[in-house]
Amino acid sequence: MVDVTKWPLFSLMEGEELSSIRQACVFGTSANEVIYITHNDDVFVFGLNCSNCLGTGDSQSTILPKKLDFLSGRKVVSLSYGSGPHILLATEEGELFAWGHNGYSQLGNGTTNQGVAPVLVSASLLNKRVTEVACGSHHSLALTNTGEVYAWGYNNCGQVGSGSTANQPTPRRVSNCLQNKVVVSITCGQTSSLAVVENGEVYGWGYNGNGQLGLGNNGNQLTPCRLVGLQGLCVLQIVSGYAHSLALTDEGLLYAWGTNTYGQLGTGNKSNQLSPVQIMAEKERIVEIAACHSTHTSAAKTQSGQVYMWGQCRGQSIVLPFLTHFSCTDDVFACFATPSVMWRLLSMEHDDFLTVSQSLKKEFDSPETADLKFSVDGKYIHVHKAVLKIRCEHFRSMFQSHWNEDMKEVIEIDQFTYPVYRSFLEFLYTDNIDLPPEDAIGLLDLATSYCENRLKRLCQHIIKRGITIENALLSARCCRALRRRGQSASTPSNR
Repeated sequence: MVDVTKWPLFSLMEGEELSSIRQACVFGTSANEVIYITHNDDVFVFGLNCSNCLGTGDSQSTILPKKLDFLSGRKVVSLSYGSGPHILLATEEGELFAWGHNGYSQLGNGTTNQGVAPVLVSASLLNKRVTEVACGSHHSLALTNTGEVYAWGYNNCGQVGSGSTANQPTPRRVSNCLQNKVVVSITCGQTSSLAVVENGEVYGWGYNGNGQLGLGNNGNQLTPCRLVGLQGLCVLQIVSGYAHSLALTDEGLLYAWGTNTYGQLGTGNKSNQLSPVQIMAEKERIVEIAACHSTHTSAAKTQSGQVYMWGQCRGQSIVLPFLTHFSCTDDVFACFATPSVMWRLLSMEHDDFLTVSQSLKKEFDSPETADLKFSVDGKYIHVHKAVLKIRCEHFRSMFQSHWNEDMKEVIEIDQFTYPVYRSFLEFLYTDNIDLPPEDAIGLLDLATSYCENRLKRLCQHIIKRGITIENALLSARCCRALRRRGQSASTPSNR
């Protein structure tokens, strides 16, 4: 299980506070700052507050968590931090907020004034939905839901990808050879940038003095350039350390390149690599890789759950992947990285050793993985089209290519209440329903309309079980409902 108390900053928190945490990130030059999000979507910060990076509106440090009211209630989907540090945070609605160090306009607001509190980044991003963010030392990247990359901030080595070395005060789209590409993932080293496009190709730009772009040379790139050393491979995940990078392919193969002063490439020596080289070839399939621009540490996890680490580990240079007893790559950074930051926004919902049914249940109404939202009574329910198509004939028909609904990201539902529709969708993920008889009547209506016979039987059982002498009026209503709905299922209602 993920244990945030492995990071010392959390050791003063009580058990109730710790159990409320859904996401967390430890960051800063000395890993002395924390931001965390609760299960209620409240956002809290505490720590040293260098360069106003806590966003509390002042420069005061705090050992006790302070709530960021401006961000509370917003679901966070991506967060990243720079070396200043500056912070970027993206919400499920596609909004981008920034605060902290701004000496190079890395907050994207057109100024170099410190950001003492979270501010919406709107310049050049109006009507854009940001899905992922990445920070270098003093530059920033944002990825939109349409696969566009925007960059801004410090640009001394071309890390903004604008074709020059002039700093970029507001978000600017990274184009050139990415112009007609759909980018699916982004990452930053200290002064370099990398992007993965939908066909698995990787592009890099910025500082390349130690080969961290993997282009086979050490010349800086002012615009994106494809890594030909990965040609023929389909990259699923890419991460960057201080000046090295790792790539994971769809076949579970791991490649590394860049600086190797501490053995962070895992090649068995400390020689830099200008092009990607495969490592851990003799190991089983790799399913996750980890690195962070603040450190020289690398980690990987195999399909059986084994976690390896290499690079700078508590002052030692580990030049070959070392098998640990950890259950997740996050623990490597908590215990052995310098500084002991988090390499990603950490989720407390641990995924290891979940069955298929447990995994499905966990992902119900998860904005992080969902590709569709139902809007019912003004509230969203997040789902996955593939699951709905597999589990329900009604949705299988709805999402056929000739249906307009297949192209929508949000579908409005007005004929059922939120509790009823949510229970129905949750049933498709869990095979269970837990409703009082009065709500089961509405769900029975829905099950009849959607021809879900098994759900109908479950609802009828709940309603019958709820009939008692004490609730005679409700019982009569339930009986009438059962008689009305006792016939065979009708065709799905008009959508």
